[in-house]
Amino acid sequence: MSHSKQFTLYTHTTGPNGWKVVFVLEELGLTYESVYLVFDKLEHKSPEYTQLNPNGRIPALVDHKNGDFVIWESDALLLYLVDKYDTEKRLTVTDEKERYSGSSSRHRDRGCLIYAPPLRAGPERYRALPQGGAPWFSVLESVLSKQEWLVGGKPTIADFSFIPWNHVAIHFAVKDYADVQKDYPALSSWHQKLVSRDSVKRVFAIQESLNKH
Repeated sequence: MSHSKQFTLYTHTTGPNGWKVVFVLEELGLTYESVYLVFDKLEHKSPEYTQLNPNGRIPALVDHKNGDFVIWESDALLLYLVDKYDTEKRLTVTDEKERYSGSSSRHRDRGCLIYAPPLRAGPERYRALPQGGAPWFSVLESVLSKQEWLVGGKPTIADFSFIPWNHVAIHFAVKDYADVQKDYPALSSWHQKLVSRDSVKRVFAIQESLNKH
């Protein structure tokens, strides 16, 4: 079967890990089609999907121009995209030592898994945190107060991987309990530089369109 787009991305309308892949696809100018799985219907656990991703989670990416190669887990997807298609090394960490630092930064956003339980537990969790912030904000602030980007002296997939998590936290989860611009100025500046990029604006427009339905 021929495909008009190079990639098919299996994702979810609100799942942050799927959106961080979209940010990188857009930034690299790669063509893709998104298939939004409906969790309430357990589409992510269906035999059709678990043939692609045995883990039964999103996201999963099919590269139709590479023999319908399938890859899943968001960090692995980001590495695949830059290793194979970031020919100008715009989002790629080229220094070997910094490459491992970038990997550590991406895995640090696994700390965002801490983030889901507080939402269910209620706002008290955020009030108990220093300055009422999200769990990973202090760590990011300590790094970004010393440098403009997380690693490599330029925006890389390490930075892009945080956009959806930070955006939700800043605008919804912690907005009533912390003044992000005042309490985390370096993080706030870094986030604003990321969300002002044309690729990120395009993704936000896609999200807004989906939320209208």
